[in-house]
Amino acid sequence: MHITNISEAKATLSALIKKVMDGKEIIIGKAGQPVAKLVRYERSDEDRRPGALHGKIIIADDFDELPEDIANAFGMVDE
Repeated sequence: MHITNISEAKATLSALIKKVMDGKEIIIGKAGQPVAKLVRYERSDEDRRPGALHGKIIIADDFDELPEDIANAFGMVDE
């Protein structure tokens, strides 16, 4: 595992990507604390299943109605 800071990561991004492609993990830190991890992207072999959330998401009947306070903030309501 390679540890680097943001400045070094910006300056050497291509080299870091090469290391990731070779299977290494890269930790990027800020002020001595780890904040991000670069890892190789692995595509899922699982087929997508359209409609998997069918019936699990409910949209409120008033979804398209703009609340009055927000309309007022944008000057969209006649006073």
